[in-house]
Amino acid sequence: QVQLVESGGGSVQAGGSLRLSCAASGYTYSSNCMGWFRQAPGKEREGVAAIYTTGGSTYYSDSVKGRFTISQDNAKNTVYLQMNSLKPEDTAMYYCATVDPYRDYEPARPLSSDSYVYWGQGTQVTVSS
Repeated sequence: QVQLVESGGGSVQAGGSLRLSCAASGYTYSSNCMGWFRQAPGKEREGVAAIYTTGGSTYYSDSVKGRFTISQDNAKNTVYLQMNSLKPEDTAMYYCATVDPYRDYEPARPLSSDSYVYWGQGTQVTVSS
């Protein structure tokens, strides 16, 4: 059973930093792509970062480019989201997700939630001004 467990959320003042972690388990093969998404109350889920785990290519939404960094530790089956220069508008529940780890493909739209099959339970990030 595929499981994704996020951690590292919390409350921080504007300008601060947080690092989110997503530990993956329950599957034998490596996922080709993992992503971070966020959803604020009353808003749609937004893809903020994704990484193609084989080649290491990364993708970011315009709203976080230059401030957030996605990375991976394959030995630990963990993906990270380093968030710097946080703003109040970054406040949201953050989720990690993976494409089907048993299919050998890389999604054409890595920041689209439709590309992902398995999701974590989320971790809350709150940024105060």
